Amino acid sequence: MSAIGQAIETGSARVGRVMERSTEYLLSLQRPEGYWWGDLTADTTLESDYILLQLWLHPPARGEKRWNPPCSDRIQKAVRSILARQLPDGGFNIYAKGPADVSATVKAYFALKLTGMDPEDPRLRSARECILRLGGIQAANSYVRINLSLFGLYPRQHVPSVPPEMMLVPGNWLYEMSSWTRAIVVPLSIVLAHAPNRPVPEGFNLDELRKPGVSMGFPPADRLVSWKSFFYGVDRALKLWERFGSKALRKKGIKAAEKWALERTQHSDGLGAIYPPMMYWVMALDLLGYPRESPAFQEAVAQFDRLMVETDDDLFFQPCFSPVWDTAIISFALADAGMAPLSSLKSPLDWLLSKEVRRKGDWSIRRPNTEPSGWYFEFANEFYPDIDDTGMVLLALARAKASDEAAQEQCIRRAVRWLLDMQSSDGGWAAFDVDNNFMPLSYVPFADHNAMLDPTCADITGRVMEALVACGVSPKNPALRQAVSYLVKTQQPDGSWYGRWGVNYLYGTCFALRGLRAAKESDREAHVLRAGEWLRSVQNADGGWGESCYSYNEGEFVPAESTPSQTAWALMGLIASGDNYSSSVQRGIDYLVQTQRADGGWDEELSTGTGFPRVFYLTYHYYRHAFPLMALAAYRNSLEQTD
Repeated sequence: MSAIGQAIETGSARVGRVMERSTEYLLSLQRPEGYWWGDLTADTTLESDYILLQLWLHPPARGEKRWNPPCSDRIQKAVRSILARQLPDGGFNIYAKGPADVSATVKAYFALKLTGMDPEDPRLRSARECILRLGGIQAANSYVRINLSLFGLYPRQHVPSVPPEMMLVPGNWLYEMSSWTRAIVVPLSIVLAHAPNRPVPEGFNLDELRKPGVSMGFPPADRLVSWKSFFYGVDRALKLWERFGSKALRKKGIKAAEKWALERTQHSDGLGAIYPPMMYWVMALDLLGYPRESPAFQEAVAQFDRLMVETDDDLFFQPCFSPVWDTAIISFALADAGMAPLSSLKSPLDWLLSKEVRRKGDWSIRRPNTEPSGWYFEFANEFYPDIDDTGMVLLALARAKASDEAAQEQCIRRAVRWLLDMQSSDGGWAAFDVDNNFMPLSYVPFADHNAMLDPTCADITGRVMEALVACGVSPKNPALRQAVSYLVKTQQPDGSWYGRWGVNYLYGTCFALRGLRAAKESDREAHVLRAGEWLRSVQNADGGWGESCYSYNEGEFVPAESTPSQTAWALMGLIASGDNYSSSVQRGIDYLVQTQRADGGWDEELSTGTGFPRVFYLTYHYYRHAFPLMALAAYRNSLEQTD
């Protein structure tokens, strides 16, 4: 037997047992309805904001010095959840093993003090010292300032204006914002238009968090003439408008915002199906005068509370649900591995087919003549099908058969047409919209959540390319050739690609390479060779790969301890680049083999998912199990094709 043949035999046998255990484990996680749904967790800001919302819903009576809401048992669970994640320096971070973040720490301090913790308790004292060290409450982001201003805890004149009159601006200006920003600012505009000053316990304030000598206002603009300076001027004008402008026009704007938001709560798990809009929508309904017992108010609160995961002792919130995403990834991994009974894949694919979008949503503003299709991320969110989810679902549908194969084929054809129509003019694909890249909006005062826009990115583009080819689109199709050019243009000088929705350069490079391979790009091309060399250059000594969320702050790769999901991405990228036999690949495979648990899963502590870069990160609890199987299947399949 040749050396290559021996390597194939040894490699296949080596990973086969690991893949079998992984397959059995993933099948054991499947829900009776056929889908997969893992926890999606983030940082303490969700629990802190939950406590803030309870203060809104259950304010203290006038003169009351201690807040005693009816949901105090749940609130104490949230307090324990927050305290369990306090860092030794007193702060709270936004990703596992990351440094203290001033905004997260201010939110936690507010929540803990509000619920009765003594300000001189060592835990609060160390949090306060951390906040002052990081710049004081003045250094918190605009949404922290806005939330606190609703209770008179931050000067209203120093928080951004979000006017409901924006709903009346002609030319679909609202849709220049990203879909998630839209869903946040519309209900928030209703809240701020009412200028609430909700009560807090008698004598409660956060004055001790103010850093002396530092302005409470916006950070100064770098240059006198800049977009940031321009929007600061706009904000000053809006504050004058709030005092002296037309009350009739404001009322009309509020009504338009209310109508817009109500429409988007239909066929959805809450407004936008994500935490921040759902929280602001509860507040907005309250200010609009909806009775607490009204169906709209009850539904808004119920959808928000569904995000809560509660046990006898603990409580945490998910930022949203991820069943379509989890199901598509795991279905694809199982189908590619080929070890699950074919019948076991019918129910998840049937479930995915039932979730295809057949209504027009916000995306249709720019694509009015496109037939609706695609998939969202959650259980229901029909205004916002997600291009990334759609690509992943199509990859699963291309690998296995649902019960109704004719319906499956029709669905695939619709979704392929939808994806082709959703390509942006630069050749790439974004998450929800086409050409959502009006850069000046990144400088508005409330844009510091770092996700005002939804530009194209390499990771989604690569996945869509792979999905289109898997569903029969020719690699010579002009859309695919334009996408190849996009990836070549957006490659980093070191050979990597930026990853928008996963951490970070490992994620972007993996899916860019998979897209290029699907488009039949030669593995001898310089950009493919550079990418493979970069992946090998950042491998850890233990054979795995790991990358810190801090890479988003640095604008370059920052190494971290190896994780199963990031090791899988690096391996998938190397295999897509034509590397099957290097020592880097063999050591990476060894890492996955050696770190698999006895039950077939893997452990992973770090956050490897991205919500808003530099601001909000995600831990997908099934990434650690699904992507290693996907990588091992890619390795085995590539060896067999080589043979």
